[in-house]
Amino acid sequence: MFFATYEETLEWIHGTLRLGIKPGLSRMEKMLELLGNPETKTKWIHIAGTNGKGSTLTLMRSILEIEGYRIGTFTSPYIERFNERIAVNNIPVSDERIIELANRIFPIVEEVAKTDLGPPSEFEIITTMMFLNFAEYDEIDFGIIEVGLGGRLDSTNVLTPLISVITTIGLDHMEFLGNSIEEIAFEKGGIIKKGVPVVSGTTQPSVCKVLKEIADKNLTTIDFYGQTFESQKIAKNKFTFRNHDQNFIDLQISLNGDHQIQNASVAIQALLVLSQTNILSLSSTSIYKGLSKAFWPGRFETIQGTPNFILDGAHNPEGIQALVNNIQNEKNVTLLISILGDKDYETMLRSLKEIKNIQLYLTTFDYPRALTFEEVEEIAKHFSIHAVPNWKEFIEQKKSEKLHHTLYVTGSLYFISEVRQFLLAYNSSSD
Repeated sequence: MFFATYEETLEWIHGTLRLGIKPGLSRMEKMLELLGNPETKTKWIHIAGTNGKGSTLTLMRSILEIEGYRIGTFTSPYIERFNERIAVNNIPVSDERIIELANRIFPIVEEVAKTDLGPPSEFEIITTMMFLNFAEYDEIDFGIIEVGLGGRLDSTNVLTPLISVITTIGLDHMEFLGNSIEEIAFEKGGIIKKGVPVVSGTTQPSVCKVLKEIADKNLTTIDFYGQTFESQKIAKNKFTFRNHDQNFIDLQISLNGDHQIQNASVAIQALLVLSQTNILSLSSTSIYKGLSKAFWPGRFETIQGTPNFILDGAHNPEGIQALVNNIQNEKNVTLLISILGDKDYETMLRSLKEIKNIQLYLTTFDYPRALTFEEVEEIAKHFSIHAVPNWKEFIEQKKSEKLHHTLYVTGSLYFISEVRQFLLAYNSSSD
């Protein structure tokens, strides 16, 4: 088979989604072996965690770009286009590159599928494409890689990084990762490698204990937020960072929300650890400028208009709690949310209902794991909130009302992606 167009290439890649999530590294290892192990050709920074992976990656990338490095990134899910999952200095690979990589990998996928290992999943295919791209097509100084699910058995965990970063850990993907936060921490901690330093944003004592035990077994160090390094908010989006050796005052971060200060602190500490080993150079100017210039769509992002919309991909209880902390003091809150059916929607909705004077609307969208509208109606009735059958019509109605207060949209990142594209197209057609 030969892919000639971008559309048919994506159709093949996304068609493998039906195979679902298939934890384990055996298929990845086999595919990479058949390709000459491209994952060994690049210097990596590996990031796991329940929330904050994408933001921490973005902040690190921005700082290193200012320092003059060429940075490859691997993220999921995408917000605007599939290509952005594999990017260099925040520029997604071209459609032509996606086609070329798919044509390289297709026969490998077919070969592995015929073995006892079974056919590779969508995420395994995309991860392999990324490794091959950075090894043979786009030369980079460092690659920053975001774990897809968990850590220990995630497709990305075939690499040996320069440093392992574990952001925050909460109760999510419990059907795959375990029923307790300690079990989930064990899975996330699976990215820790022998002798490779670790930096973590986790603060729960039981989680820190699990990660520390894994680090000790791997004869390596682990720095925890609030212990080895810390931050202090001094104004909106402004904070001070300090560790045992250094102190940065009046840092300004472009990403909104108090939780981003913690993510930024993790990013700074990880890069400082690397700079101390002379693996990379790092100036204070790059830290200040990088934090102030970083941008990550769909994370407390404002889409200007009448009314303004703020989009925040808070897709699990911890993410929702961070959103609540940021908006709970507002006088009136109108919020539209869509939650995937396998998420803890009860905890998420209860947290949102703690906000005073909130008008809460629950909807669904066209996605395999989304709630059906019948489920939306039942949940909305149980929680005494509004059920919205068509989110596009809801947004159009709110725009026609010429509201002057901000509307919030949250929930699944897949939902946020669709809403973002809809709002930008709507605003463009209205100009």
